[in-house]
Amino acid sequence: MILAVASGKGGTGKTTVAVSLALSSPTPVRLLDCDVEEPNCHIFLRPRLDAPQAVHLLVPSADEAKCTGCGECARACQFHAILPLKNSVMVFPELCHGCGGCAKVCPTGAIREVEREIGTVETGFAGDVAFVQGTLAIGQPAAPPVIRAVKRHATDDRLNIVDCSPGTSCPVVTAVRGSDFVLLVTEPTPFGLHDLRLAVETIRQLAIPFGVVINRVGIGDDRVRGFCAAEGIDVLLEIPDDRHIAEAYSRGQAASAARPELRSAFVGLLRTVSGRVSGRQEECR
Repeated sequence: MILAVASGKGGTGKTTVAVSLALSSPTPVRLLDCDVEEPNCHIFLRPRLDAPQAVHLLVPSADEAKCTGCGECARACQFHAILPLKNSVMVFPELCHGCGGCAKVCPTGAIREVEREIGTVETGFAGDVAFVQGTLAIGQPAAPPVIRAVKRHATDDRLNIVDCSPGTSCPVVTAVRGSDFVLLVTEPTPFGLHDLRLAVETIRQLAIPFGVVINRVGIGDDRVRGFCAAEGIDVLLEIPDDRHIAEAYSRGQAASAARPELRSAFVGLLRTVSGRVSGRQEECR
Protein backbone atom coordinates (compact mmCIF):
# COMPACT_ATOMS: atom_id res chain seq x y z
CA MET A 1 0.00 0.00 0.00
CA ILE A 2 1.12 3.53 -0.76
CA LEU A 3 -0.13 6.12 1.73
CA ALA A 4 0.58 9.76 0.88
CA VAL A 5 0.61 12.45 3.57
CA ALA A 6 -0.07 15.89 2.11
CA SER A 7 -1.29 19.33 3.13
CA GLY A 8 -2.60 22.43 1.44
CA LYS A 9 -0.18 24.66 3.35
CA GLY A 10 3.14 24.37 5.08
CA GLY A 11 3.47 24.11 8.85
CA THR A 12 0.35 22.04 9.52
CA GLY A 13 2.27 19.04 10.88
CA LYS A 14 2.45 16.92 7.74
CA THR A 15 5.94 15.61 8.49
CA THR A 16 4.99 15.05 12.13
CA VAL A 17 2.15 12.77 10.98
CA ALA A 18 4.25 10.97 8.34
CA VAL A 19 7.11 10.24 10.76
CA SER A 20 4.73 9.23 13.56
CA LEU A 21 2.94 6.79 11.25
CA ALA A 22 6.24 5.25 10.17
CA LEU A 23 7.44 4.83 13.75
CA SER A 24 4.08 3.43 14.90
CA SER A 25 3.52 0.94 12.08
CA PRO A 26 3.24 -2.64 13.36
CA THR A 27 4.22 -3.91 9.89
CA PRO A 28 7.38 -3.26 7.81
CA VAL A 29 7.35 0.30 6.53
CA ARG A 30 9.26 2.51 4.11
CA LEU A 31 9.16 6.29 4.48
CA LEU A 32 9.75 8.19 1.25
CA ASP A 33 10.52 11.87 1.79
CA CYS A 34 9.28 13.48 -1.42
CA ASP A 35 9.45 17.03 -0.09
CA VAL A 36 12.62 17.30 -2.16
CA GLU A 37 12.97 21.06 -1.93
CA GLU A 38 13.26 20.84 1.84
CA PRO A 39 13.45 17.22 3.05
CA ASN A 40 13.38 17.02 6.84
CA CYS A 41 12.17 13.54 7.85
CA HIS A 42 15.79 12.58 8.47
CA ILE A 43 15.96 15.09 11.33
CA PHE A 44 13.51 12.95 13.31
CA LEU A 45 14.54 9.48 12.14
CA ARG A 46 18.33 9.98 12.05
CA PRO A 47 18.80 7.18 9.51
CA ARG A 48 22.04 5.58 8.37
CA LEU A 49 22.24 6.68 4.75
CA ASP A 50 24.12 5.20 1.81
CA ALA A 51 26.05 7.36 -0.65
CA PRO A 52 23.76 9.70 -2.61
CA GLN A 53 22.79 8.67 -6.14
CA ALA A 54 22.54 11.42 -8.74
CA VAL A 55 19.25 12.15 -10.48
CA HIS A 56 19.57 13.37 -14.06
CA LEU A 57 17.27 15.14 -16.47
CA LEU A 58 17.78 14.75 -20.22
CA VAL A 59 18.14 18.16 -21.84
CA PRO A 60 18.82 19.04 -25.50
CA SER A 61 22.21 19.74 -27.00
CA ALA A 62 22.26 21.00 -30.59
CA ASP A 63 24.77 20.25 -33.35
CA GLU A 64 24.83 23.62 -35.10
CA ALA A 65 26.48 22.10 -38.17
CA LYS A 66 23.32 20.05 -38.77
CA CYS A 67 20.83 22.71 -37.71
CA THR A 68 18.96 24.43 -40.55
CA GLY A 69 17.18 26.92 -38.30
CA CYS A 70 13.75 25.56 -39.27
CA GLY A 71 12.34 26.28 -35.80
CA GLU A 72 10.48 22.97 -35.40
CA CYS A 73 12.13 22.38 -32.00
CA ALA A 74 11.00 25.75 -30.66
CA ARG A 75 7.45 25.21 -31.88
CA ALA A 76 7.33 21.81 -30.17
CA CYS A 77 8.61 23.11 -26.83
CA GLN A 78 5.82 24.40 -24.58
CA PHE A 79 8.34 25.71 -22.07
CA HIS A 80 10.45 27.87 -24.42
CA ALA A 81 13.60 25.99 -23.46
CA ILE A 82 15.17 26.01 -26.93
CA LEU A 83 15.53 28.78 -29.47
CA PRO A 84 17.17 28.50 -32.93
CA LEU A 85 18.90 31.66 -34.06
CA LYS A 86 20.47 32.60 -37.37
CA ASN A 87 23.85 31.02 -36.71
CA SER A 88 23.35 29.13 -33.44
CA VAL A 89 20.90 27.40 -31.13
CA MET A 90 20.23 28.65 -27.60
CA VAL A 91 19.22 26.09 -24.96
CA PHE A 92 17.83 27.14 -21.58
CA PRO A 93 18.33 23.98 -19.47
CA GLU A 94 16.60 25.46 -16.42
CA LEU A 95 13.37 25.67 -18.42
CA CYS A 96 13.61 22.19 -19.93
CA HIS A 97 11.23 19.51 -18.61
CA GLY A 98 13.06 16.66 -20.33
CA CYS A 99 10.17 15.55 -22.54
CA GLY A 100 12.41 14.90 -25.57
CA GLY A 101 9.95 16.48 -27.98
CA CYS A 102 12.53 18.75 -29.59
CA ALA A 103 14.77 15.81 -30.53
CA LYS A 104 11.83 13.87 -31.99
CA VAL A 105 10.63 16.65 -34.28
CA CYS A 106 14.06 17.79 -35.52
CA PRO A 107 14.12 16.83 -39.24
CA THR A 108 17.94 16.79 -39.51
CA GLY A 109 18.83 14.99 -36.27
CA ALA A 110 20.66 18.05 -35.00
CA ILE A 111 19.45 17.62 -31.44
CA ARG A 112 20.61 14.97 -29.01
CA GLU A 113 19.82 14.65 -25.32
CA VAL A 114 22.49 14.87 -22.63
CA GLU A 115 22.27 14.23 -18.89
CA ARG A 116 22.07 17.13 -16.49
CA GLU A 117 22.26 16.46 -12.75
CA ILE A 118 19.36 18.08 -10.88
CA GLY A 119 19.39 16.34 -7.51
CA THR A 120 20.16 13.23 -5.49
CA VAL A 121 18.42 10.29 -3.83
CA GLU A 122 19.65 8.68 -0.62
CA THR A 123 18.50 5.42 0.94
CA GLY A 124 19.07 3.83 4.30
CA PHE A 125 17.49 2.58 7.51
CA ALA A 126 16.38 4.08 10.80
CA GLY A 127 15.96 1.02 12.94
CA ASP A 128 13.32 -1.08 11.18
CA VAL A 129 12.13 1.83 9.04
CA ALA A 130 13.45 1.78 5.48
CA PHE A 131 14.08 5.37 4.44
CA VAL A 132 14.43 7.17 1.11
CA GLN A 133 14.86 10.89 0.59
CA GLY A 134 15.34 13.08 -2.45
CA THR A 135 17.08 16.43 -2.52
CA LEU A 136 16.66 18.91 -5.34
CA ALA A 137 19.93 20.66 -6.19
CA ILE A 138 20.14 24.33 -5.28
CA GLY A 139 18.91 26.55 -8.08
CA GLN A 140 17.07 23.76 -9.91
CA PRO A 141 13.35 24.43 -10.55
CA ALA A 142 12.18 20.95 -11.65
CA ALA A 143 11.24 18.90 -8.59
CA PRO A 144 9.02 16.19 -10.21
CA PRO A 145 11.90 14.14 -11.74
CA VAL A 146 13.56 13.86 -8.32
CA ILE A 147 10.22 12.94 -6.72
CA ARG A 148 9.68 10.21 -9.31
CA ALA A 149 13.18 8.88 -8.59
CA VAL A 150 12.31 8.62 -4.90
CA LYS A 151 8.98 6.91 -5.59
CA ARG A 152 10.67 4.25 -7.71
CA HIS A 153 11.96 2.80 -4.42
CA ALA A 154 8.43 1.93 -3.26
CA THR A 155 7.89 -1.82 -3.07
CA ASP A 156 5.01 -4.20 -2.38
CA ASP A 157 6.69 -5.88 0.59
CA ARG A 158 6.23 -2.87 2.88
CA LEU A 159 3.78 -0.13 3.71
CA ASN A 160 5.05 2.91 1.77
CA ILE A 161 4.44 6.30 3.40
CA VAL A 162 5.05 9.29 1.11
CA ASP A 163 5.76 12.63 2.78
CA CYS A 164 4.72 15.20 0.17
CA SER A 165 5.63 18.84 -0.16
CA PRO A 166 2.99 21.36 0.94
CA GLY A 167 0.61 23.03 -1.50
CA THR A 168 -1.23 21.84 -4.60
CA SER A 169 1.33 22.39 -7.37
CA CYS A 170 3.11 19.94 -9.68
CA PRO A 171 5.42 18.45 -7.00
CA VAL A 172 2.40 17.52 -4.86
CA VAL A 173 0.50 16.02 -7.78
CA THR A 174 3.59 13.99 -8.73
CA ALA A 175 4.03 12.75 -5.16
CA VAL A 176 0.40 11.68 -4.55
CA ARG A 177 -0.28 10.21 -8.00
CA GLY A 178 -0.46 6.42 -7.81
CA SER A 179 -1.19 6.39 -4.07
CA ASP A 180 -3.86 4.14 -2.59
CA PHE A 181 -4.92 6.74 -0.02
CA VAL A 182 -4.08 10.34 0.90
CA LEU A 183 -4.11 11.88 4.36
CA LEU A 184 -4.61 15.63 4.23
CA VAL A 185 -3.18 17.29 7.33
CA THR A 186 -4.66 20.63 8.29
CA GLU A 187 -5.11 22.93 11.27
CA PRO A 188 -8.29 24.58 12.63
CA THR A 189 -7.46 28.09 11.42
CA PRO A 190 -8.76 30.27 8.56
CA PHE A 191 -5.56 29.65 6.59
CA GLY A 192 -5.78 25.93 7.28
CA LEU A 193 -9.36 25.80 6.02
CA HIS A 194 -8.62 27.88 2.92
CA ASP A 195 -5.76 25.66 1.84
CA LEU A 196 -7.58 22.46 2.81
CA ARG A 197 -10.30 23.41 0.30
CA LEU A 198 -7.64 23.66 -2.43
CA ALA A 199 -6.06 20.35 -1.42
CA VAL A 200 -9.42 18.57 -1.39
CA GLU A 201 -10.22 19.87 -4.88
CA THR A 202 -6.84 18.65 -6.15
CA ILE A 203 -7.15 15.14 -4.68
CA ARG A 204 -10.70 14.81 -5.96
CA GLN A 205 -9.49 15.67 -9.45
CA LEU A 206 -6.99 12.81 -9.14
CA ALA A 207 -9.77 10.47 -7.93
CA ILE A 208 -7.76 9.16 -4.96
CA PRO A 209 -9.58 8.27 -1.71
CA PHE A 210 -8.61 10.54 1.17
CA GLY A 211 -9.32 11.58 4.72
CA VAL A 212 -8.36 14.46 6.97
CA VAL A 213 -6.12 14.75 10.03
CA ILE A 214 -6.62 17.90 12.10
CA ASN A 215 -3.52 18.95 14.01
CA ARG A 216 -3.26 21.47 16.86
CA VAL A 217 -6.89 21.04 17.83
CA GLY A 218 -7.81 23.76 20.31
CA ILE A 219 -6.06 26.75 18.75
CA GLY A 220 -8.83 27.80 16.37
CA ASP A 221 -12.49 27.10 15.73
CA ASP A 222 -14.79 24.40 14.34
CA ARG A 223 -14.96 25.60 10.74
CA VAL A 224 -12.65 22.84 9.47
CA ARG A 225 -14.88 20.22 11.08
CA GLY A 226 -17.92 21.94 9.63
CA PHE A 227 -16.41 21.97 6.15
CA CYS A 228 -15.54 18.27 6.35
CA ALA A 229 -19.03 17.40 7.57
CA ALA A 230 -20.66 19.40 4.79
CA GLU A 231 -18.44 17.81 2.14
CA GLY A 232 -18.79 14.27 3.47
CA ILE A 233 -15.08 14.08 4.33
CA ASP A 234 -14.03 11.84 7.21
CA VAL A 235 -11.85 13.33 9.93
CA LEU A 236 -9.74 10.30 10.78
CA LEU A 237 -7.62 11.75 13.59
CA GLU A 238 -7.41 14.86 15.74
CA ILE A 239 -4.13 15.78 17.44
CA PRO A 240 -4.40 18.25 20.32
CA ASP A 241 -2.42 21.46 20.56
CA ASP A 242 0.19 20.38 23.09
CA ARG A 243 3.26 22.29 24.21
CA HIS A 244 5.09 19.04 24.97
CA ILE A 245 4.68 17.90 21.34
CA ALA A 246 6.01 21.25 20.09
CA GLU A 247 9.00 21.02 22.42
CA ALA A 248 9.75 17.49 21.24
CA TYR A 249 9.51 18.66 17.62
CA SER A 250 12.00 21.47 18.30
CA ARG A 251 14.44 18.83 19.60
CA GLY A 252 14.01 16.69 16.49
CA GLN A 253 11.84 14.10 18.25
CA ALA A 254 8.63 12.48 17.08
CA ALA A 255 5.29 13.37 18.68
CA SER A 256 5.15 9.99 20.40
CA ALA A 257 8.33 10.89 22.30
CA ALA A 258 6.34 13.57 24.10
CA ARG A 259 3.03 11.72 24.23
CA PRO A 260 3.57 7.92 24.04
CA GLU A 261 -0.20 7.40 24.12
CA LEU A 262 -0.38 8.90 20.62
CA ARG A 263 1.24 5.76 19.22
CA SER A 264 -1.97 3.79 19.66
CA ALA A 265 -3.85 6.59 17.87
CA PHE A 266 -1.51 6.36 14.88
CA VAL A 267 -1.75 2.56 14.87
CA GLY A 268 -5.52 2.95 14.79
CA LEU A 269 -5.24 5.44 11.93
CA LEU A 270 -3.15 2.99 9.91
CA ARG A 271 -5.66 0.24 10.62
CA THR A 272 -8.53 2.45 9.43
CA VAL A 273 -6.74 3.44 6.23
CA SER A 274 -5.69 -0.15 5.50
CA GLY A 275 -9.26 -1.32 5.95
CA ARG A 276 -10.59 1.29 3.55
CA VAL A 277 -7.99 0.50 0.92
CA SER A 278 -8.67 -3.23 1.22
CA GLY A 279 -12.41 -2.63 0.99
CA ARG A 280 -12.02 -0.49 -2.12
CA GLN A 281 -9.82 -3.12 -3.77
CA GLU A 282 -12.47 -5.77 -3.06
CA GLU A 283 -15.15 -3.56 -4.67
CA CYS A 284 -13.02 -3.20 -7.81
CA ARG A 285 -12.65 -6.94 -8.29
